[in-house]
Amino acid sequence: NIPIRTDEGRRIRLAFVPGDPDKNVLLTADYSQIELRILAHFTQEPALLRAFEADEDVHRAVAAEVFGVAMEQVTREQRGYAKIINFGIIYGVSAYGLSDRIEGLTVQAAGELIATYNKRFPGIQQFFRKCVREAQDKGYVETILGRRRPIPDINSGVLQQRNYAERAAINSVVQGSAADLIKRAMFNVFDRITREHRPSKLLLQVHDELVFETPADQVESEAAMVREEMTRAMKLLSLIHISEPTRQAEI
Repeated sequence: NIPIRTDEGRRIRLAFVPGDPDKNVLLTADYSQIELRILAHFTQEPALLRAFEADEDVHRAVAAEVFGVAMEQVTREQRGYAKIINFGIIYGVSAYGLSDRIEGLTVQAAGELIATYNKRFPGIQQFFRKCVREAQDKGYVETILGRRRPIPDINSGVLQQRNYAERAAINSVVQGSAADLIKRAMFNVFDRITREHRPSKLLLQVHDELVFETPADQVESEAAMVREEMTRAMKLLSLIHISEPTRQAEI
């Protein structure tokens, strides 16, 4: 879990090597934008579903919807705004929080941007309200596989505590369901490795990524197996996509 975008981070990553570096490589495979795909599944927002099913740049597709322009006319700045909102919306980003993340964007402009986003994607807010109502009625929310997280402060008389609980109710369903998916994928891949006496070793999970040690001369067949099991681990309305597995040497 080392940042890769800095020179220092890339150098530190070189310290992580296979147990047998002469014969093996580290194979990594991660889900592409899995939390947004989970959100698309729950909300059934047509624009999000279309973008994922067509394997489009979802941030560009959302920017086109929010700013009312064609995909090819979306500017780099507009895509950047959409990307920040897409990821921030899961955590209940506020106008102040969005303006703090986007240099030069005023709180008022950020509020208008969020309002436009919510108007264009009403299913997202409907889903969020459903999560909050469930927490209020039951005292907990459930992930896609039925795991429960208690939300004890959801009916608190203290506004700050209640707001935090509402955000927790929402992102617990989305993040928790993404966690369900990666755990099921881990089980399925491990079962396949054990049952077929395959040479890969499942080393660790980092968020939406699985890391294996694999013989270098069998990396293609092992990568295909990992992709197959991760892709079919769970059926979603938004298609699951696995980023191209890579060798550690290529990172």
